[in-house]
Amino acid sequence: MSPTIGVFIMMNNYFHDVATALLFAGGVAMWIIASRLEDRPERPVARYFISLYEGMTRLVHVAIIWIILGGIPRTIFYTRFEWANAAGKGQVPALIVKHILMFLLVGLGAWLWIRLARRVKDIRSRL
Repeated sequence: MSPTIGVFIMMNNYFHDVATALLFAGGVAMWIIASRLEDRPERPVARYFISLYEGMTRLVHVAIIWIILGGIPRTIFYTRFEWANAAGKGQVPALIVKHILMFLLVGLGAWLWIRLARRVKDIRSRL
């Protein structure tokens, strides 16, 4: 593997993990904000929340696209880049835990955003 491809794969893997964290952390942050809203927030508060939600949703869409597209080269080079490095250092259990955690973060992040979309739909219907 050329050094240029190695750097590309390393950066791709890093940003892939960051996108996963962004999906989950953005969902948690928006969930906390949504939980602070009253059942029937005042119109300016509801509009502000929807504005925040729309901005964060655009950012999360970019993260989801990166998770999907960045997963392609990550999968292709997995055995030569991540697995070989971890196996050579006896860190396979840590790698397994990392992947379980990442799958959980993506799943929980998606679940949070689906729930948030329902909440926003309800708030919009009341405006």
